[in-house]
Amino acid sequence: MFVTPPRLHRRDFLTASTMGLLTASGSVASLAAPNEPQSKGQAKSTILFFLCGGASHIDTWDMKPDAPLAYRGPFQPIATSVSGIQLCEHLPMTAKQVEHIAIVRSVTDFGRATGDHHAGYYYHLTGRAPDITFRTQGNDRRPQPDDWPFLGSVIGSQQPPHPSLPQIISLPHMPSKAPYTRPGQFAGRLGFQHDPFYLRNDPDDPLRFLAPSLSIADGMTASRLKERQSLLSQLESAMHRADNDPGYLRLDYQQRKAFELLTAGTTARAFRLEDESDKTRERYGETINGLSLLMARRLVEAGVPFVTVFWKEDESLKAKCKSAGGWDTHGNNFNCLQHNLLPEFDRAYSALIEDLSDRGMLDETLVMVTSEMGRRPKIGDPRSGGIAGAGRDHWTKSMSVLLAGGGIRGGQVYGSTDKFGEEPKDKPVGPEDIAQTVYAARGIKPFQIRDSQGRPFDLLDEGHPLDQLFS
Repeated sequence: MFVTPPRLHRRDFLTASTMGLLTASGSVASLAAPNEPQSKGQAKSTILFFLCGGASHIDTWDMKPDAPLAYRGPFQPIATSVSGIQLCEHLPMTAKQVEHIAIVRSVTDFGRATGDHHAGYYYHLTGRAPDITFRTQGNDRRPQPDDWPFLGSVIGSQQPPHPSLPQIISLPHMPSKAPYTRPGQFAGRLGFQHDPFYLRNDPDDPLRFLAPSLSIADGMTASRLKERQSLLSQLESAMHRADNDPGYLRLDYQQRKAFELLTAGTTARAFRLEDESDKTRERYGETINGLSLLMARRLVEAGVPFVTVFWKEDESLKAKCKSAGGWDTHGNNFNCLQHNLLPEFDRAYSALIEDLSDRGMLDETLVMVTSEMGRRPKIGDPRSGGIAGAGRDHWTKSMSVLLAGGGIRGGQVYGSTDKFGEEPKDKPVGPEDIAQTVYAARGIKPFQIRDSQGRPFDLLDEGHPLDQLFS
């Protein structure tokens, strides 16, 4: 819901669940010209599928069938469409798409993360190591105006503006519940005008909820709203009255974006999941996460440069998995994966890759799957009963990232971990290297921006692209 600005009647305002973070920030950072020409990456859009909670690499795409049972667990590996590459038996549909997928198995934090969720989000969403505040504040650390910017915000800022849709869209929720909003998903020092535009979903009606969650007070139609120039005038007036209030300015900017979406005909078409066939919706899975990936495909089809799907946790699984209902499987890891998480992921993710390929869109769409951390290879989390609790704790020393499309050569594995899946064995890479690979796929090279004091600094000065992954 929008917070109604002072001295304006609430009935004249849009209600929308598309708010960016309402924190005061400094002056909007301005972009300087890149210090070197951009290369020509193949990707025109990016879909980031973030598995909220910390997905277990050893139970999915980096299995260790020869490790002791205390590490490997009960799951068995299966063959895929590429000889020599195996996945978990509970990912049969994804296994058929491995010819399109590159698996980076040697991602590590190099000792720079904290093991907390906030630090994991920040590191993997920005490609920048968490600063000291993440160690001193842990999961109490809030997003800050001078944070390093989100990958999507950087990419969106470097692309020509879309004529009717936002540059960066995140759905189906903003992790995590306030006041514990995860850092790293906002534009930070790049300027709040580059924050993602958020779409939210209703678990009870995911199809309607994605359409998008924008409404107009008093039942006013979009056509009537477009005629209400007085509303826009009041927004203009409000902006002038709030010149010295950066937090209010951010609110006003988000309202304007919502207004533009509601009055653009192309927007309505982009969000109409009802236009998809029953067969297509069934293929993705008619769940919030499945339909969110379908929406992501529609948005990149409509030309949106960057779309993020944050896995929506199922709160009914909290007690079962000793987690928030997502991939943070502190307890009952194997039952939660086998019966809840993996089937939904397998259907939705494989459908997205298959759909993009069939439509001839995969070469121009980079699809990345990542998470804030991996899971401890040795089974048993003291917080959930140890070995008897069958959980896996947080693990930042190793994890995997999936990349497909956008010039990435599928059917390959980059790097490896040791026989227990605990640490990289060869070709260790950090989140900063993954970030640079994403930028390289989009043709973005290091460039400078100016902070609120007008001082230039290098934005992408850490990490190197994984050139081997490209065709």
